[in-house]
Amino acid sequence: MTATTVQDRKDNAAEYLELLRSLAGEMERAIEAITHNALSDLEESVSNQQTISARLLVLAGALSGPLKSNPVRSNRVASSPARSASNIDADMIEQVLVANESLQKLNRRYAALLEHSSRSVALMSSLFSSLQGQFKEASGPRLKHQTWSCQM
Repeated sequence: MTATTVQDRKDNAAEYLELLRSLAGEMERAIEAITHNALSDLEESVSNQQTISARLLVLAGALSGPLKSNPVRSNRVASSPARSASNIDADMIEQVLVANESLQKLNRRYAALLEHSSRSVALMSSLFSSLQGQFKEASGPRLKHQTWSCQM
């Protein structure tokens, strides 16, 4: 971890908040893509989520690292370590916490949708694989029409 200045830390916190919101937007987009069977939109959203997550990881490391000491203050006694380590205003911290909580709820929804979708795909795959090669098409003027349905 590298040391950062107070202003860098504030800028990083603002970017972190914006990225949390962007990640939530991408997760919403992925959920919509799944519900509309839009594979290309889902792939693009997952790629964007990976990029955003990687940047969030970098910022989290920068935000948890030590602050560069201010030469003017170096001779003074520093205030509490928690306060000097943070130096981010309370409003920004509150916004990050709210965005994080919102993202966690969305993540649970996203995970549930993926789990449900995976089960649906497994059921459909099982259904089709068990029926593979068992149908013979009727010949002649009377073609055989069959309809399959699956209720969950």
